[in-house]
Amino acid sequence: MESLTELKVFFTVFATVFLAEIGDKTQLATFVYAADVQVSRWIIFAGSSLALVCAAGIAVLAGNWLAGVIPMNVLKTVAGAAFIVIGLWTIFG
Repeated sequence: MESLTELKVFFTVFATVFLAEIGDKTQLATFVYAADVQVSRWIIFAGSSLALVCAAGIAVLAGNWLAGVIPMNVLKTVAGAAFIVIGLWTIFG
């Protein structure tokens, strides 16, 4: 049963990050780099992918460390509030 839970978490994380990345500044920057006809698309893909993997790695390490210092319910509340604030800022800012 644990593998089913892990599979659910995997697809939840994948879908969340994928949707969050579509159309953001990072994707637009990658789009602009890929528009340069003198540069290999594979180099752009590799650089962009490695950057996202490194950023995700930092987030995983930081989240793991914070989970040992701050109770999970506090982390979830702070993360939820941050998303709400960012959403409001995006709408009204």
